[in-house]
Amino acid sequence: MHLMPARWRRRALIVLIAGLASVGIDAATAAETPVARGSYLVNTILACGNCHSPRDNAGAAIADRAFSGGLTISTPAFTATAPNITQDRDTGIGDWTDAEIKRALLEGTRPDHGELAGAPLAAAMPAGFYKALLPADLDAIVAYLRTVKPIKNRVPPPIYTAPVRRQPYPEAEAGFANADFTNPVRRGAYLVTIGHCMECHSTWSAGRSDFVNGLGHGGRPFGPTLVHGLGADWHGVVAPNITGASAAGLGTWSDAEIDNAIRHGIARDGHRLLQPMAFVFYAGLRDGDVADIIAYLRTLR
Repeated sequence: MHLMPARWRRRALIVLIAGLASVGIDAATAAETPVARGSYLVNTILACGNCHSPRDNAGAAIADRAFSGGLTISTPAFTATAPNITQDRDTGIGDWTDAEIKRALLEGTRPDHGELAGAPLAAAMPAGFYKALLPADLDAIVAYLRTVKPIKNRVPPPIYTAPVRRQPYPEAEAGFANADFTNPVRRGAYLVTIGHCMECHSTWSAGRSDFVNGLGHGGRPFGPTLVHGLGADWHGVVAPNITGASAAGLGTWSDAEIDNAIRHGIARDGHRLLQPMAFVFYAGLRDGDVADIIAYLRTLR
């Protein structure tokens, strides 16, 4: 009998443990009901309430008004308030079909009936990222939204001064498959994509993100003239570099420090991160999902 060298045995054990962990994660996800899966996605990585829920003067979400309409974004191309996505039939999405909700998520287009029939949603809606959603997750999101209590709240209609243009996001355009999720980096890439993290954390110039040359490099500014509703004391922020750059990025951060920033909004030096970073929602992410996100971020050059 040929004995496996010790270093090979250790490597095989690591691979086996990683494989078992993946099976465990996938089994846990598979055991969820669609509504539970949708709730998890909407209230953590998608952070839908970060835009679609109203806030008080301190910038905190008003819990009993969740998803009834939220932040107002003003750019040279549009001014739009995140709409009501509760099940209210008059002011929300209660009379939208499942297919119409999916169309809004994936294409950023309203139904061909009701107010603003067929009109595009503002470019702040990250449909270009949601294009990556796997069919089961898309179904789960719709199933959960159907459970959101109806709240009557009519938000102002959007004002467009230029045609709505959405940037394609390379990972979403390439797509994902269930087979990808045996790889932690690919699972992390999926979560970062549907979480539209790079919408903010990529180089920003002339009203566009540079996903090819500036992926994760940071630099997109958010100020009180752009985002309205984050509280009276909020004066703006610039999205930071989240690549592996040792000085400007996360290259010297430990996994635990990155985890603390994602889920608790605390930077390595102890200062609190600012909104619109959705750490209030990311706090609910599972340990395995955060580990996968970090594994992906470690690949950013």
